[in-house]
Amino acid sequence: MNAASSPGVALLFPGQGSQKVGMGRALYEADDGARKLFEEADKALGYKLSRLCFEGPDAELMLTANAQPAILTVSIAALRFLRAHTVLRPIAVAGHSLGEYSALVAAGALSFADAVRLVHLRGQFMQEAVPAGVGGMAAILGLGADAVAALCQEVAGDEVVSPANLNGGGQVVIAGHRGAVERACLAAKRHGAKRALPLAVSAPFHCALMQPAAERLAVELERVEIRRPEVPVVTNVEAAPNQDPSRVRELLTRQVTSPVRWEESVQRLASMGVTRAIEVGAGNVLAGLVRRIAPTVTTTSASDPEAIVALATNAGEDRANA
Repeated sequence: MNAASSPGVALLFPGQGSQKVGMGRALYEADDGARKLFEEADKALGYKLSRLCFEGPDAELMLTANAQPAILTVSIAALRFLRAHTVLRPIAVAGHSLGEYSALVAAGALSFADAVRLVHLRGQFMQEAVPAGVGGMAAILGLGADAVAALCQEVAGDEVVSPANLNGGGQVVIAGHRGAVERACLAAKRHGAKRALPLAVSAPFHCALMQPAAERLAVELERVEIRRPEVPVVTNVEAAPNQDPSRVRELLTRQVTSPVRWEESVQRLASMGVTRAIEVGAGNVLAGLVRRIAPTVTTTSASDPEAIVALATNAGEDRANA
């Protein structure tokens, strides 16, 4: 931990699914730094991502190739506002799936311009890896990760189905061929799952069907500069902190086909001394997961100027009472 770090604080960055029309507008209107960041994203991508975030249409924003850079841009806009208005500095960072790119930007390992281009391509590659209608995903509620992995193996046959997001709190998301996912949902109910819910997603993320996307992404990752992270980044693939820049490309490539080990990542952050997690960007999904996984870790949101100013006020009160 460097001298400027805030003891016990980690920053968490959301993944796909947190997008909604209007996100980031308040930051854009309140902060010159956020405004410049959206302009940088528009220039890097060659289209008006800012307009898509603020005005939609929703169907276009939901497209994977648009949703991923949109979420990253809002996360980093919120991060810049947070840094400008508070003294909070993390001892570690982590992000859920796409959010790992935001975490790497926060840690100084990736430039924002490179990251926003990468995640746009990542979304495109993931969408193109599997023809529409071939794959699917579902959330299994009320079964442990090992039980879900076993039943996936049991029903897979010649198809692919496997855990994709190990979210904790009895929630495991599976991905693979649509038929295999449906069979796994039925098996999960027979094994005592509370619910098995098909997800409205455009592709089966974080499974072996994404291998073509991983290979294409690996080529793009070779084209960007990666610096040593200034703070540990707890990675999705290993649920372990990394500050070795030579491993970042490998870990991001493997992430495309590997499950997101979020429960273990949060547990690892807690073991590193994290007592406060701040979710930076749109939504509050991660805060809810953290509360279920590690109840001793307090959670707060840094999604808009009002929430961030409240964080700054609370940080000032904490210092005054120290």
